[in-house]
Amino acid sequence: MNKELIIRSNSDTVDFALLKDGKLIELHREREEESGFQVGDIFIAKIRKPVAGLNAAFVNVGFEKDAFLHYHDLGPNLKTLLKFSKLVSAGKLKDYSLKNLAFEDEIDKDGTITDVLSANQSLLVQIVKEPISTKGPRISSELSLAGRYVVLVPFSNRISISQKIESKEEKERLKRLVQSIKQKGFGVIVRTVAEGMKVAEIDKDLQNLMSKWNAMCKRLVTAHHPSKILGEDNRASSILRDVFNDTFTGIHTDDEDLFYQAKDYLQEIAPSKVSIVKHYQSKELPLFEKYNIERQIKTSFGKTVSMSKGAYLIIEHTEALHVIDVNSGNRSNKAQNQEDTALEVNMIAAAEIARQLRLRDMGGIIVVDFIDMGNPENRKKLYDFLREEMSDDKAKHKILPPSKFGLIQITRQRVRPEVNIKTREEDPNNENAEIEAPILVVDKIKASLERIIKDNKKVVLNTHPFVAAYLTQGFPSLRTKWFLEHKKWIKIIPRDAYTYLEYHFFDEKGNEISE
Repeated sequence: MNKELIIRSNSDTVDFALLKDGKLIELHREREEESGFQVGDIFIAKIRKPVAGLNAAFVNVGFEKDAFLHYHDLGPNLKTLLKFSKLVSAGKLKDYSLKNLAFEDEIDKDGTITDVLSANQSLLVQIVKEPISTKGPRISSELSLAGRYVVLVPFSNRISISQKIESKEEKERLKRLVQSIKQKGFGVIVRTVAEGMKVAEIDKDLQNLMSKWNAMCKRLVTAHHPSKILGEDNRASSILRDVFNDTFTGIHTDDEDLFYQAKDYLQEIAPSKVSIVKHYQSKELPLFEKYNIERQIKTSFGKTVSMSKGAYLIIEHTEALHVIDVNSGNRSNKAQNQEDTALEVNMIAAAEIARQLRLRDMGGIIVVDFIDMGNPENRKKLYDFLREEMSDDKAKHKILPPSKFGLIQITRQRVRPEVNIKTREEDPNNENAEIEAPILVVDKIKASLERIIKDNKKVVLNTHPFVAAYLTQGFPSLRTKWFLEHKKWIKIIPRDAYTYLEYHFFDEKGNEISE
């Protein structure tokens, strides 16, 4: 398995594409004009109004919409946090290590917001969900600083080990190791990538986080209320921190500054991998074209998503949830019965759905309508396969077993706006209308062809002259590739009367083949 990170820089955006064996699985986009609120940023904020009925407070963090802070996101040591930030802001506390700070009593876990917070009070908070649509950011006062191997949690003494580390002996080793190097007053969460790491590497990561904490506290002394006092790492570093592992074979960027940022970060966390960072300088072919990313973007973000063997997905978005419908495309194959066909299509769809959720960063409630299967063993096989495919997903998620109607419900953590890329372009036949990107019609033709070619001895395709030329020119042309794959020659007839994306299939008698 090869993983590559491709970083493209434009004048106002930076795009990060994560490839797995050449297939696009994640896409992140950072804009200069974005809100300036990233998950992980820490602010000194002002309580605007506690609302007892919601058991939450609306908080001014400098965004046009107030942030939302629920009582359960305050953290047990809220009183100690308030005391610490007040002393530091007033310049009365110079030691930020917490080892000499007397901790206050923990707040009642079933208490109310008005008992602990009041209007105009200053509070340290962290962004846990970026502003989405008309909503302001979601925040927490339980602070954490994420590193490569560990997460530092101030005002706590708890040590937690990633549940993805399965070995009981390794968990115990890491717990003892962290207990010996952590400072009093700070909790530590050990991340999955720390498995097998030596004490020196983890200690270095912990010391870097302590340095960030001390630098943040120094800024707190002179900070305006509200204002940001600790920003997340630059996006290149934060993405590398969260996704990088030993399976990466290449990191390519067309921006010199990003090239050095990535190189410097790898020099710290994985010096042996620095050589995989490459500065792409070719003027002939843009970076995303070189790695076939542009095509994958255009064919992956539409309402219809084509898959192998003629199957396809329909993805609909509503205000409350996302709905995904799995379609077999009425394909026929060599399977013995309908149940085998349904299982095969559902397995293909499960892998693509896991990819689509990460790619679009879809969150909230997702309902998937798989093709009905009567065999309980097949339903369990599909459920287990979907869970396995989503195991690499960093976002917290939960998958429910198939219902009696064959629906699978998924909840997935939503911390930033969904990636939504426009796949429609201006219609050359009507300047006031839009059509799907031309490359999509080629994919649709291919998917339709795979569904109908097995049931017809001869297939004739009528399409717009531009599309016909695209399918027949060059060597090997797409038509030649289809011939090698299906062992049938597809006759293509250009039709001047057709609109740009119109196409129809006909059989040997000239009758139109319905899809």
